[in-house]
Amino acid sequence: MANDPKTLNDLFLDTLKDIYYAEKQILKALPKMAKAATAPELKQAFEKHRDETEMHVERLTDVFEIVGKAPRGKTCDAILGIIEEGKSIIEEFEGSPALDAGLLASAQAVEHYEISRYGTLKAWAQQLGMANAAKLLDQTLTEEMKTDQTLSQLAESKINKQAQAKAA
Repeated sequence: MANDPKTLNDLFLDTLKDIYYAEKQILKALPKMAKAATAPELKQAFEKHRDETEMHVERLTDVFEIVGKAPRGKTCDAILGIIEEGKSIIEEFEGSPALDAGLLASAQAVEHYEISRYGTLKAWAQQLGMANAAKLLDQTLTEEMKTDQTLSQLAESKINKQAQAKAA
């Protein structure tokens, strides 16, 4: 029946489809960000995260298997908006010393979205008694947090200074 009340299980699956779609979009965006970045360290960070993102998609496929569903994405407007913002920065700040700082901020917006989603999914998987799924989601959550930290360190140690110094 269409009127059956939705459950936490339904919400879990919905959110899983959301992050699966998001990760696929991120896979497409990262090479463009790497190409646009001027600082070698930032290029490298984007390339490394692209490889990790491929692993995240594989893990999500495993989580879908655990819940007995085929891996399928569901359009995620949030990630599309964040990626669109990144594209605007590339267009508007091309050739500007602030470009890398903008790209980095964009990448962190992506990370924070992912951290939020993976944290939620992990908690729900635990609540639903899916220990294996929770473990896989936690591995990805840890990697996303590490990437966010790397980006913060890069911003504070170098990228933000370069953006300001050259513009002055």
